[in-house]
Amino acid sequence: MLSNPSQVILRNSEFVENEDVLIINYESDTLAQQLLESANSVTALALDFNHHLALSPLASDKLDCYFGHQLPQQLSNKQFDTVIIYFPKAKALAPYLLHLAAQHLNGDGQVIVVGENKGGIKSLPKLMPSFFAKPLKRDNARHCILYSAPLVEMPTQLDINQWVSQYSLSTPKGEVVICNVVGTFSEKQLDMGTQLLLAHLPMLSGRVLDFGCGAGVISAALLRENPQLQVECIDINAMALLSCQLTLAANGLEAKVYASDGFKQIDGQFDAIISNPPFHDGLQATTQIAQDFVQHSAQQLRSNGIWQIVANRHLPYAQLIEDNFGTFDVPAENNKYKLYACHK
Repeated sequence: MLSNPSQVILRNSEFVENEDVLIINYESDTLAQQLLESANSVTALALDFNHHLALSPLASDKLDCYFGHQLPQQLSNKQFDTVIIYFPKAKALAPYLLHLAAQHLNGDGQVIVVGENKGGIKSLPKLMPSFFAKPLKRDNARHCILYSAPLVEMPTQLDINQWVSQYSLSTPKGEVVICNVVGTFSEKQLDMGTQLLLAHLPMLSGRVLDFGCGAGVISAALLRENPQLQVECIDINAMALLSCQLTLAANGLEAKVYASDGFKQIDGQFDAIISNPPFHDGLQATTQIAQDFVQHSAQQLRSNGIWQIVANRHLPYAQLIEDNFGTFDVPAENNKYKLYACHK
């Protein structure tokens, strides 16, 4: 089943007939493969690891699938006739994606941008950089809008450092620099939930999982306190993983950073799992993410292990935790967030 934006792209497939196409930030469906009925070839770049896993089994000599904030180094100079962008949930990420698209376009190439009305696509004309012509609205269907714009001049070289912001975080062991690539959760400052969690971190040892690591705030604080921890940072978002790597490097800290769809790419058990877990899938809030997270946490936490998370008060974690761990504590809470802690 194609998402609404993908259906709109498919019904306008004449725009990519016999062309080499790059799709950026695609959704969890098979649009990239179906476009091969019109396009000459399709290269697909996912910013969401879950979406990459859904499409990559369909890769062929005409369909290449990648995950990351940009194409692999060996393809950094590859050019395409058309680049299709799915408008991002984080609107601030759109200019970066447009610059990335321009970097990969032939001199007479075009960008196509599609998105849901409720996702901010109507703001595209104001976000369009000067190296593209004014975007034209090509279609309005399925509660989505599809724009196209030709490239009118070559952009400056894309430098990821120009898309990174920083702020300092005070810890008992000194300052930590947090690096946020555009589009990362809580990009400008520390969010209140993580702030509550950091104020009540337990003493840890051994192997620690930072689930949904984001910019690496929790991992950096833990490693500043105890550099001997074996920390693993996982996320499904490419911009978050890059942010985490940059945060660790900026502070001279070491951890294993990798993409994982929930616990599917994680091996073995942990002495501690610490998290401000995500509860969104795209634009939709879902309790399924919370259910899977708690269930798999209980399975992969060692005996005597420590599990501690922060969550919005309205989320149904209490019953989930009781069902999977038996008992739990609430070390701290406020009018918006609550900490949950378990000792297995």
